[in-house]
Amino acid sequence: MKALLLSKYRCLEIADLPEPATGPNEVQVRVAACGICGSDVHGYDGSSGRRIPPIVMGHEAAGRIAAVGEDVSGLAKGDRVTFDSTVYCGACPHCLRGNINLCDNRQVLGVSCGDYRRAGAFAEYVVVPARIVHRLPDQLSYTEAAMLEAVAVALHAVAVTQVPADSTALVIGAGMIGLLILQALRATGRSRVFVADLDESRLKMATELGATAVLSSKTDLVAQVMKLTDGAGVDVVLEAVGRNETVSAAIDCVRKGGTVTLVGNISPEGTLPLQKVVSRQIRLQGSCASAGEYPQAIELVASEAIRVKPLITAVAPLDQGPAWFERLHAGEPNLLKVVLTPGTEA
Repeated sequence: MKALLLSKYRCLEIADLPEPATGPNEVQVRVAACGICGSDVHGYDGSSGRRIPPIVMGHEAAGRIAAVGEDVSGLAKGDRVTFDSTVYCGACPHCLRGNINLCDNRQVLGVSCGDYRRAGAFAEYVVVPARIVHRLPDQLSYTEAAMLEAVAVALHAVAVTQVPADSTALVIGAGMIGLLILQALRATGRSRVFVADLDESRLKMATELGATAVLSSKTDLVAQVMKLTDGAGVDVVLEAVGRNETVSAAIDCVRKGGTVTLVGNISPEGTLPLQKVVSRQIRLQGSCASAGEYPQAIELVASEAIRVKPLITAVAPLDQGPAWFERLHAGEPNLLKVVLTPGTEA
C-alpha cells in the first residue's frame, strides 16, 4: 500500500509498505480522509518526542471497512466509519470507570514513543480495534468525518468543565480546537461565549461561528473581560493554547470560585500564580482527548449544529502531504485544518 512515512525528522516520503493484516477483534479500514493534527506537525520536527521515525502518522481519519477480523460483530465490510484516536484496553480501573482517555494501557494511532509504536492513517489502509469504530451517517462526508476526533476533544473539554447553561464562558485561543470549543459550548446550550486571540482573521471566524464577543489579546485582555462582566470576570475559561501567558490570563479573567479548564499544552511545563488560584478559590481542570463523545460529535456535525467545513483549509491527495506539512510547520498564516485523502473516496 501507499503510505506517508516519516523516515526521519523533517523528512516525509511516499513509501510502499505491506498492507496491515487484520487480527481478531479488529477491522481493516480503507482510509478515505485523514486530517493533519498539530501534534503531527510537532512530531514531524521531533519536538514532541512522540513520533520517533520511522512511523506512519495520522489519527483523525475516516473511511470504509475493507476487512473484518474474527470475533467482530455489528460491523461489516463496506461500512462507512470513523474511529477514536485512542486505543484503550477496556479492562483497567480507568476504563471500567468510563475514563477510556486515561487508560493505563492507552495507545494513540500514529504515535511511536519509548513505550509503543502504532501505525496511523496517513496510508491507504489502517487496522484498528473494532471497539473504537463508529459508523457514519450517509450525509456525512469522509472529509467532514476526519474532523470528528477534534470535535470530540472539544465536547470533552466542555463536559469536564461542567458549564452551567446560564454561564458566561471565555475561550482563549481561536485555533482549530478553540473554534470547536466555541461551537461545542453553543451547541450544548451556552449562549454567552467570548473568544480571545491575537489573530484578527481567526477572531472574524469566531464571530461567524457564533461568538458573543471577540477580544484581541494584543491589548489588555483582562480589562476587556472585566468591562464585559461588570468587573466580576467570566464563570469559566477554556484555555486552548497552553502557554504561560495564556494560562495566567485565564486565571486573571475568571471570577472568584470559577473554573479554568486547560486544554492546550504547547508548553510541557509552566509557572502557576498559586496565590491567585488559592485565595480566589479557582478550580483548575485538565482535559485530555475524549472519553465517549464520538456519538455526540457525529450527531452534532451531521446536523450542522457544529460546522466543520469552514475550518478545513485544504483537501489534498496523500502525495502532497510533505509539502503541506512543511507549510504548516513554517507557520503559514490562515491555515487551520488540512485533510489528506489516501483513498479514492473523499
